[in-house]
Amino acid sequence: MAHIDYYTFPLSPFAYLAGGRLEEIAAKHGATITYKPFALMTIFEETGTPPPPKRHPSLMVYRAQELKRISKKLGMAFNLQPAHWPTNPAPACNAIIAAQAAGGGDVGGLVQSFLKACWAEEKDISQDDVVKACLTANGFDAALADSDAEASAAVFAANTEDARGAGVFGTPTYVVGEEVFFGQDRLEYLDDHLQG
Repeated sequence: MAHIDYYTFPLSPFAYLAGGRLEEIAAKHGATITYKPFALMTIFEETGTPPPPKRHPSLMVYRAQELKRISKKLGMAFNLQPAHWPTNPAPACNAIIAAQAAGGGDVGGLVQSFLKACWAEEKDISQDDVVKACLTANGFDAALADSDAEASAAVFAANTEDARGAGVFGTPTYVVGEEVFFGQDRLEYLDDHLQG
C-alpha cells in the first residue's frame, strides 16, 4: 500500500486550492496519508525563498493572477486579501497534530476547514472558537484545541526536520518514497505515479 506524506501549512492559499483532491486520489489507490504541518517560513528561509511580503513585485502580481485563475477554474470561493492573513498558525497546526494522534475524525477535512476559514470565510484561525468549530465540524472533540502544546510542538519540529530530509521547499507538497510532488497543480502527477 502506498503512503503519502502531506506537508501542509494552514495559511497557504495553494494548499487551500488543492481542496479535497488529495483525499480523493488516496482513496482511489488505497493509499494512506500522514498530514504534516511544518515550519514553512523556516524552510523558506533555509531554501532561499522570501516570504510573500518580501518577494519581488513582479512575483506578487503573478501570484495574485494565478490564485484568481486557479480559484475560478476550480469554482472555489477565494478572497485574495483575507482579513486574517497572516495570523498565528500554531493553534491550527497543534489541532491538526492532536486530531491526527487522537483519530476518530476526518483529518483531511480538518486541514481544509482551517484553510477555507482563512481564504474564503474571513475567520481568524488563531482564535480558540474557530479552532474548536473546525475540530467539531470534522468529528473531533473540541477539547483537542487545549491538548498538550509541548507534545504537538515536538511533532511539529519533527515534521519540519522530515521536510528538510525529503527536500520539501514549499506547500502543498506530497511525498511518496523518494518522489516529491510540489503544488496543487501536481496532484495529477501524484495520481499518475500511484497508478504506476
